[in-house]
Amino acid sequence: MVKYKYAYGRIAESLKYISEEMKEFEQDYISKTWKEYKADKKLQKLMDRTVENILTALIEISGTILIKEGIAAKSYIEVLKEIAKLFKFSEAEQEGYAKLAIQRNRLAHRYLNFRWEAIEEYIKQREMIHKILAAIMEKEINQEGEGDSFG
Repeated sequence: MVKYKYAYGRIAESLKYISEEMKEFEQDYISKTWKEYKADKKLQKLMDRTVENILTALIEISGTILIKEGIAAKSYIEVLKEIAKLFKFSEAEQEGYAKLAIQRNRLAHRYLNFRWEAIEEYIKQREMIHKILAAIMEKEINQEGEGDSFG
C-alpha cells in the first residue's frame, strides 16, 4: 500500500540510526562513571543527547507501527507499552520498556537531578531495546516479503 511508503522509509532509517547510536554509546560512553559524568559538561551533553536521540527514535518507530496497526496511544509511555504488548512481551517487559519514555522526557526537558538516572536506566534496558528492535526488524522484513509492507 502506497500510503505507508513514507512511514516505512522512516522506520528503516530510524532502525539504522538507533543501531549506530547504540553502538557509539557502547564504544564511547558505557564505561563512564558518575564521577566522570559529573565532572565533564561536554561528556554530559554527549551522553544525554545520544540516549535522548535513541529513545526519541524508538518512540517514533513504535508510534508509526501502532498507527499502521490501528492501535491508539495517548502518551509516549502508552506508545512504548503498546508496542511491547503488540510483540507479546511479558507485562514486566512492557512496564520496563514504557519507563524508557520517562527517561527520554527527563533528558529532553533537562531535568538536572535525573539525567544520570536516565542514563543508568537506559544502560539497564539496553537488552530490552535490542530485543524490541529485532522484533520490529523481523516484522518489517516479513511484511515486506508478503507484499503487505509499509512500502
